[in-house]
Amino acid sequence: MQFRIREIDHVVIRAADTAALTRFYCDALGCTVEREQRELGLVQLRAGRSLIDLVAIGGPLDRESGSKTGSGKGEPAGRNMDHLCLRVEPFDGAALKAHLAPFGARPGEVVERYGAQGYGPSLYLFDPEGNMVELKGPPVSR
Repeated sequence: MQFRIREIDHVVIRAADTAALTRFYCDALGCTVEREQRELGLVQLRAGRSLIDLVAIGGPLDRESGSKTGSGKGEPAGRNMDHLCLRVEPFDGAALKAHLAPFGARPGEVVERYGAQGYGPSLYLFDPEGNMVELKGPPVSR
């Protein structure tokens, strides 16, 4: 069977505080809440054409997955994600850094990095639980 990857469908982040991460991803990065299943400890955020799923550490969905990165007692043994990259438009590095500062995101420097559409401006930051997020701008001609 032949197939091709079209785009990222969703990313799942194990979260100690889903409410705090929901506020960060919605208020700082412009996501919207698409679905919530509190009984499962799940919040699904719309990020353009993709989803960011926030799963409560120690909640039903986390336990169902086998707590692959944790002890099974709600304590993460390590990160289950290096970083999440979100393609953003427009990309104005200085304006993004100024916008993110009040959210405690600790943005780094704007650097040209390679991504799905080629080389373009990129900015790394951290969400409230220390997960690295990359904001990626449009490709540049080389």
